[in-house]
Amino acid sequence: MGGSFGKCYDPSGSQFGIPTYPWRYAPKGLATRRQLRARGLRPGGQPIAAQVLRPRYRRGPLTAYLYRVDRAKKVRPMTPAKWAALAKANRARRTCPKCRSDAGYVIPTSLGMCMPCAYPDEQRAA
Repeated sequence: MGGSFGKCYDPSGSQFGIPTYPWRYAPKGLATRRQLRARGLRPGGQPIAAQVLRPRYRRGPLTAYLYRVDRAKKVRPMTPAKWAALAKANRARRTCPKCRSDAGYVIPTSLGMCMPCAYPDEQRAA
């Protein structure tokens, strides 16, 4: 195998310490955290089974760690307390610290306040 494909192909794990595959060539039965989550699963404390490398020009390769799907556990459901905490955090992100009103959108961190408070002259002109 030549080129960048050969540099990322190490199914025995002799070069990188764990089995390594090129981008999009992972064997069946392995998935990333994001892929597990899309299936309603989580790694559940299992060790990394393999990795996928994607070479990049002039930089180090992108790495995605893979976990065994058969050993993954189901995602824990959200409790009412967690739902309440999440709603409270989102409400705080929408509340303007200057006028104390709910802006209806997440306040930009670059402004630190809602648009009418950040640009009062422009709001009056419109």
